[in-house]
Amino acid sequence: MADLPALSIGECMVELSRGDDGRFGLSYGGDTFNTAVYLSRCGVSVRYATALGDDIYSAAILDLARRENVATDLMFTVPGRMAGLYLIETTKDGERTFHYWRDRSPARELLDAPDRDAVLTAIAASPLVYLSGITLSLYSEAALDRLSEALSAARRAGAMIAMDGNFRPRGWAGDVARARRVIGHFWHHATIALPTFDDEHALWSDATPDATIARLSGFGVQEIAVKRGSEGAVVYAHDRSEPVPIPNRVAAIDTSAAGDSFNGAYLAARCKGSPPREAAMAGHRLAGIVVQHRGAIVPRDATDGAT
Repeated sequence: MADLPALSIGECMVELSRGDDGRFGLSYGGDTFNTAVYLSRCGVSVRYATALGDDIYSAAILDLARRENVATDLMFTVPGRMAGLYLIETTKDGERTFHYWRDRSPARELLDAPDRDAVLTAIAASPLVYLSGITLSLYSEAALDRLSEALSAARRAGAMIAMDGNFRPRGWAGDVARARRVIGHFWHHATIALPTFDDEHALWSDATPDATIARLSGFGVQEIAVKRGSEGAVVYAHDRSEPVPIPNRVAAIDTSAAGDSFNGAYLAARCKGSPPREAAMAGHRLAGIVVQHRGAIVPRDATDGAT
């Protein structure tokens, strides 16, 4: 890694998660923000790019980022606006359902706003850029064109471009064709793919992780880790794939951010020179801790042993 920090792009929201007593706990999260936090906990310097409001909850998100050593210079404040909100309902086996209130989230306008040049310049100069399908679902067509151009510049400069497909149908207003077109285009920029198989099956009808690997390698991605929940991962690198099982199965309380934390640990390990299989094992270890706690960002002391 160069001296410049990694850059994660997307949205952080207010999080309400229902506890065992039926009450909701207040926290904050968002897929790429979660990964930024776990990257930082794993020892990688990282910035987060988004737009927030000037409400007390947006201020709390900024405070959280600072406490987690995530640089906030690209987290812009839009006067008169508020951060988005999501609510998590969790089943007895730890699986979760999300409900969103985010249509007017300022994060959607990050790459259309006056500050966009600072973000685009940072993308082009970063040694590692991380984004997701949820990131892409936020932006206008003009913003996506700007992002594509900046990622092209970053890749020409030798950056790692990492992406998680993270397909959420509601984020695309049910427009599957547009989701395929946009996400497919951005897979061409990626040097590392970190998809969850269930998402790839939902969007692309992939029958197996090998089908996902074949499709993504067809886009030109040379390193792929397909996450399969409790079944571990399948890692593809150097033109071969291998399963990487979970070292120790745990009873999940809340699977929120399981994939996000896996991605953070995986990318941190790769930044430090570990091969893909070892990076996947690091991802499994961290995700195994995260799913034993409620919420996307678990207490720092819970992850100290894994990072």
